Amino acid sequence: MRVAIGGDHAGYELKRHLVGTLGDLGHAVEDLGTHSTESVDYPPICAAVARAVVTRRADRGVVLGGSGQGEQIAANKVTGTRAALCNDLYTARMSREHNDANVLAMGGRIVAAGLADEILALWLSTEFQGGRHQRRLDQIADLERQERP
Repeated sequence: MRVAIGGDHAGYELKRHLVGTLGDLGHAVEDLGTHSTESVDYPPICAAVARAVVTRRADRGVVLGGSGQGEQIAANKVTGTRAALCNDLYTARMSREHNDANVLAMGGRIVAAGLADEILALWLSTEFQGGRHQRRLDQIADLERQERP
């Protein structure tokens, strides 16, 4: 699987760790920044990750920050992105099974590396269930089309 990853300074250490985890799991990784703990604004980085996913340059994306909340919001501004904040295993599984999330957001100040590895592995391996959930995703896509200027 091709995975685009990015985050701000608060998510940098976790991003570095997860780049290694992704490689160990056999995934191709595109690291879109940041590349240090120096303060940086996250919206452009998260948008770049989301664009990599919606243009199919990447199969999935991961965005990281202090809490992951702003990163999720920024990624979701890119049409076609379904970014889910998953700081635990349950939300990771549900975001894939029910919402077909294509971008995972996590908080580097909330999730320790070991749990982040588990969340990431579960999120990457969980399949979308389709069925009634597809109908809801279609409704979300309709909302996006209606909101375009």
